[in-house]
Amino acid sequence: MKAKQQKSEQNVNEIAGLSQTTVWQRDALTEAESDWLAQEVPVALVYNGISHVVMMATPDDLEAFALGFSLSEGIIAQPQEIFGMDIVPGCNGIEVQIELSSRRFMALKAQRRAMAGRTGCGVCGVEQLDQIGKPVPALPFTQTFALAQLDTALAQLRDYQPVGNLTGCTHAAAWMSPQGELQGGCEDVGRHVALDKLLGYRSQCGWQQGAVLVSSRASYEMVQKSAMCGVEILFAVSAATQLAVDVARRCNLTLVGFSKPGRATIYTHPQRLR
Repeated sequence: MKAKQQKSEQNVNEIAGLSQTTVWQRDALTEAESDWLAQEVPVALVYNGISHVVMMATPDDLEAFALGFSLSEGIIAQPQEIFGMDIVPGCNGIEVQIELSSRRFMALKAQRRAMAGRTGCGVCGVEQLDQIGKPVPALPFTQTFALAQLDTALAQLRDYQPVGNLTGCTHAAAWMSPQGELQGGCEDVGRHVALDKLLGYRSQCGWQQGAVLVSSRASYEMVQKSAMCGVEILFAVSAATQLAVDVARRCNLTLVGFSKPGRATIYTHPQRLR
């Protein structure tokens, strides 16, 4: 999880997920200079020795990613159903080896699907179209959020993107308190992965009161992942898709798009907002 960081030459080498390269600018083709790139590597989640999914991700906060993915995909219902986890670098990527409870592993094998690289459309690797849009339990109405606090949170969002601030190449997901303070945030080259990382940390920290803020658009999968983890309110900086709105409406999630200073478009369940 990224704490607030002021980017400077003094601490840039402490930021994980960065590489340097040589570039040339349009107006100075004879003058090479150094620039930063966000790292993107294959990350395989391996449950009890069986590879379940390979995602392209920034190689940081991978334990949180594995935990959040396991929760948001319904592989586990609570963190205690993971007994252990090891991060194993390899020649072509990284394996996160997860020791799952026997009951959950048997259920996973029964419903297993092969996925790869699901950072784009959200459907890549799904074996059957009817697997899209898994049933999500209806959320309760226990949370409220004052829209006047949204601008406070938006002003803090880039504090949790040390890689993005140097590269312009990452999405962020953060947890907002009801007072609009960001309690923690994660970043990744993939918006789904950034959200999974945050949901993993949220489960460890026990955050309940508040809402999720993401720097991306709200696709159906962002809504589904949030709802699977009990998140009642999701703010997205960009637009929502029709399927995202449909899913949010069905599962009682309050979905807000175009979350910018002085602006917000509420798509579903506005009764949570003040």
